[in-house]
Amino acid sequence: MNPIPSPGALAGIRVVDASRILGGPYCGQILGDHGADVLKIEPPQGDDTRGWGPPFNADGVASYYFGLNRNKRVMTLDLAEPPGRARLLDLLAEADVLIENFKTGTLEKWGIAWDTLSQRFPRLVHCRVSGYGADGPLGGLPGYDAALQAQCGLMSVNGEAGGAPLRVGLPVVDMVTGLNAALGVMLALQERQRSGCGQFVEASLYDCGLSLLHPHGANWFMDGRIPGRTGNAHPNIYPYDSLRTGTDPVFLAVGNDRQFALLCRHLGVPALAQDPRYATAGARSVNRVALKAELEALMATHDGPRLADALVRAGVPCAPVLGVDAALQHPHTAHRRMVVEMPGYRGIASPIKLSRTPASYRTAPLAQGDRFLDRDAANDD
Repeated sequence: MNPIPSPGALAGIRVVDASRILGGPYCGQILGDHGADVLKIEPPQGDDTRGWGPPFNADGVASYYFGLNRNKRVMTLDLAEPPGRARLLDLLAEADVLIENFKTGTLEKWGIAWDTLSQRFPRLVHCRVSGYGADGPLGGLPGYDAALQAQCGLMSVNGEAGGAPLRVGLPVVDMVTGLNAALGVMLALQERQRSGCGQFVEASLYDCGLSLLHPHGANWFMDGRIPGRTGNAHPNIYPYDSLRTGTDPVFLAVGNDRQFALLCRHLGVPALAQDPRYATAGARSVNRVALKAELEALMATHDGPRLADALVRAGVPCAPVLGVDAALQHPHTAHRRMVVEMPGYRGIASPIKLSRTPASYRTAPLAQGDRFLDRDAANDD
């Protein structure tokens, strides 16, 4: 838990989070971590991710749900029925932000689409997370992270050279969509201070998936060559790759000639930095196969984790290749307060660090609530 009680940067902002799965709930959690009062609206059967396990808690709710829904209170409404929609409108009368990811046409069918809501609640910021947006060749179609990874080109550049396209091992499109949705909400709230008016914010998985294509998109725009898979290696920079040592592999992330010279000096071969094949970033990238072989031969007598620690302290970006368990239990993870602990809950903390109004962790997932907190209520520590 955050040891410093804080009202949070978004204290006084009221959010109705009527989204489910990942992108929308992640957006709501970001806002909640920074002080917004977030009420999560779920259908009678609950958010689908309650069943996305194992593992499950003692009440049968999956860890997946727990990772996206802290700092919210939960209320069940059947929005397919008039009483549920009426209650939602009552809540929106007191809200600053609505987050939802209903299929295109659903809110229109229920008579509570943006056009209607903006007339009734002119200060409301309405944030929609969608698969493809509402119109265009793919408009209105449902979208899921892995399918968008495939369609937006991400899988085509992920995987070993010569291997098959590979899904990134975490829901990167969903998560960056949640981040962009939160950013869009913040932009709209900031603009509202000037105009007094809310607006419609949309973050689509398709757009956000395409936005992740750097540097592959930039490379294609410049030379027209179709990017391929390079395994752990960076397509433009070398050595920026996982390399074998005498024990565990390490990841080198050498970004300039100075860092490469430091690496060569540490490995006892300072002259290698002057070799015409490796003296510049462009030459190292072109001659990467030969360079990797030379570096792995030099590193074969080293212990991987010790080498990584020595190199990074010498100014060469390098890290051991850790598992999830080791990363979350690393002493620096604890120092950065990146693990949240509350009764019955542990999770990854907010990475956004603010000096005066830091994130706080007030409500574990599944907390019940049918009203907004008072705007002036102090946050728990």
